[in-house]
Amino acid sequence: MAKEIIDLVAPQERAVLVGAPLKRSNAKHLVEEHLRELERLADTAGAKIIGELTQQVDRPDSATYIGKGKVDELKIMVEEKDATLVIFDDELTPAQGKNLEEAIGKRVIDRAELILDIFAVRARSAEAKMQVELAQLEYSLPRLTRMWTHLEKFRGGIGVRGPGETQLETDRRLIGQRIKVLKDRLHEVTRSREVQRKSRRAAFRVSLVGYTNAGKSSLLRSLVRLGNAAGHSAAEDKGADIFVEDRLFATLDPLTRDVSLGHGGTPLVVTDTVGFIRKLPHHLVASFRATLEEVREADLLLHVIDAGSPTWEEQRLVVDEVLAELEVHDRPVLHVFNKIDRLDAAGLAGLRERMGNLLPGSVFASAVAPHGVDPLIAALRTAMERSRPIVRLRVPAAEGKLLAEIHRGAQVVESANDEETGDVLLSVRADAAEIGRWERWVNAGAVA
Repeated sequence: MAKEIIDLVAPQERAVLVGAPLKRSNAKHLVEEHLRELERLADTAGAKIIGELTQQVDRPDSATYIGKGKVDELKIMVEEKDATLVIFDDELTPAQGKNLEEAIGKRVIDRAELILDIFAVRARSAEAKMQVELAQLEYSLPRLTRMWTHLEKFRGGIGVRGPGETQLETDRRLIGQRIKVLKDRLHEVTRSREVQRKSRRAAFRVSLVGYTNAGKSSLLRSLVRLGNAAGHSAAEDKGADIFVEDRLFATLDPLTRDVSLGHGGTPLVVTDTVGFIRKLPHHLVASFRATLEEVREADLLLHVIDAGSPTWEEQRLVVDEVLAELEVHDRPVLHVFNKIDRLDAAGLAGLRERMGNLLPGSVFASAVAPHGVDPLIAALRTAMERSRPIVRLRVPAAEGKLLAEIHRGAQVVESANDEETGDVLLSVRADAAEIGRWERWVNAGAVA
């Protein structure tokens, strides 16, 4: 249903971009960068950009978001350039979208609708498709008066209306029923993921988070290849299946891979998550909550930042806002400045010095430069050792059930038997919660 309801940007659409930021000190500086990002989004969706219009506003016009004069100017531009679509960088209310379409005579969508469309096209797994469809349905519900009376098409022509309130209520009921079905199915997905996470309880779990196209997937591929290279002839193949593309939202489905840091065989599980972006539709964050539960359960978050982006500071704050919405304040965060190969020596030195004060402990890496991820691998080893020190346990051999539980919930580094008592002596790595459950068997405390 998702693709039929909101398939907004067809190939070869000729689009005009509209940016109307609120007046503030840095608005003029940022509007150009924001429009370039909107242009990349439109390109990802398959549109060709043929014009731009900007206006700084004290506050959005309640009827058309931009002023009447700019609406007239936009209409002339659309006619002269034969545009088929207008894309606003800011979210429009249903009334604003309707009024603009009537005034301009062409389809008008906003940034949120564009992102939803991209997600619908990029979704590959059944889970991602359900998540995107749910977000689209919840977004479209208050906008039914701008839709065709039937659900086969999202938008009609200008001024096309349904036969009456009865059809609108029918559409609302059908969408409401579908939303309930999708939420129930995603609830089952959440339960399934909980089972999967329990099976990985012994591993040190890391989640990659960051702005879209910051290079999370590239870093994961490098970690898999280089981290597993020693003694593993198939390491190259293990990283080859990780999809990497220099486009926004190249990856939607979470991807989890085992990474060996060459440190006594201690398992490390790294999960790549969907990228964030400015003004990410709230419905999309809510729909992807089951996927993003991986973030909430991680032992460490790697916040990947594109060091080569001129707006990386704004992007960092955007990611922090989404993480706050996901309520992961208690998770340890390691900031990773990726793509340092795009900086010159002076720029990199300045960034290191500044981050030494602003974000102490930050890692500077490159997924493409030789040895570019070595600093990250070293930082992961340190973080893992701090989080999961080696603890010695003395367990009676008769406690077979407990021994099995320890092997499931911890990384057993060393195992031996006490010849006098028959007790099993274990050196294990495990998180604090697991060690707490076995406290009575701890006889030597932490040794690392």
